[in-house]
Amino acid sequence: MEGNEDLNCAMREAGLTQAELADAVNAHLRAHGHEGTVSDRTVRHWLTGKSRWPHRRQRDALEAVFGRTAEELGFVPPGRPSPAVEPEQHVRRRNFLMATTATAAMVTPINSRPSMVGITDVIRLRNGLDDLMTLDDTRGGHESLEQAALVGASRAMDMQHRAASQRIRQRLFSVAADYTATAAWSALDARHSDRAEQHLSRALYLAGLAQDPVVELRVWNSFAMLAHQRQHFTQAVDSAQAAQATAVSRRDPLFASLAHARTAVGHSNLGDRQAALRSLGHAGEALAKAEQGEPRPSWMAFYGPAELNSMTAIVRDRIGDAAESEAASHQALSAIPEQFRRNRALATTRLALAQLHQRDVDQACDTAASVFGLMSGNPLPGRMRSLLGDYYRDLITVAPNAPVTREWGDRYRLEWSRA
Repeated sequence: MEGNEDLNCAMREAGLTQAELADAVNAHLRAHGHEGTVSDRTVRHWLTGKSRWPHRRQRDALEAVFGRTAEELGFVPPGRPSPAVEPEQHVRRRNFLMATTATAAMVTPINSRPSMVGITDVIRLRNGLDDLMTLDDTRGGHESLEQAALVGASRAMDMQHRAASQRIRQRLFSVAADYTATAAWSALDARHSDRAEQHLSRALYLAGLAQDPVVELRVWNSFAMLAHQRQHFTQAVDSAQAAQATAVSRRDPLFASLAHARTAVGHSNLGDRQAALRSLGHAGEALAKAEQGEPRPSWMAFYGPAELNSMTAIVRDRIGDAAESEAASHQALSAIPEQFRRNRALATTRLALAQLHQRDVDQACDTAASVFGLMSGNPLPGRMRSLLGDYYRDLITVAPNAPVTREWGDRYRLEWSRA
């Protein structure tokens, strides 16, 4: 008898125990006038595969709790040998047909009800985060995304005024912290540093109330990037090391790898070659131990071998290893998923910098120009504009009188005006 791994994964993503899922299903049944008779033993039968197709009312309740069909939760109708479910992440099941002016609508609305807040409400509210991260992957940080995230945080905090268990209150604080951290990231990517710092401070406070080490790591990672933007490189290292010290870094090697990689970037900015390479080594070792199939929040989807190669390219270029930086950039670009368009554009700019620092000016300019095509249709996020500005300054330094420098400068100014 095969266990139901889809349901098990959905429960881990939502942070639900068997008893909590039973409570959530029973709450839905009672809200619709039915008797709530599901127990943790019932859930155990679902998980082990002993019960492969629950009663209709139970299926409806499960679908409401998780926002997925029964088949997507691993249940099999009688007479069907296996679930006909495409192997895609939950976030990719939605049709993402949202214009920028309607970004705020992606935060899933919660109906105001006098009843007690339950896990279903928390899951429904958290689902909006996936949509925001999808937009960020494609376009990058911008003000409407930032505002939509703040709306989500406000809704989570408003629900604190309703009756709820202490565990649900902590989860609401966690959702609010995640939304606020998303707003901070959007401001950071747009290079609105003062707003980013304000949001990060608030997110760290909420994460503390939630006792959520995952959000704490996310905030410290963003603090390290903010310090880098402000050229406070010692503070960037301190923030990255704070991310290393979180409980989730000790528990999950993937998060530890990100924290070590961010520390390596900080050391490279300080010119500490050995410390930077040592941190890169720790990042690689941790990543090799990480279980890639484990459920993690959608904001962490960007990190893996491709992103570590991207960060390696940054470190290598800053410590003077331009050839190694170019190789790492090529490795990153060969592995970055297509949906991470902003990340591909950033990695491409890093490749251009590595080529330029090897005096391959024509190739570097061709590479850098391709960034505008990658981001066609959307304004360049502030962080990318800044990086392209760094490229142009280095280009003028390396080849001030070359015709390609003037040509690229004209293209850069044209694209800048469009942004």
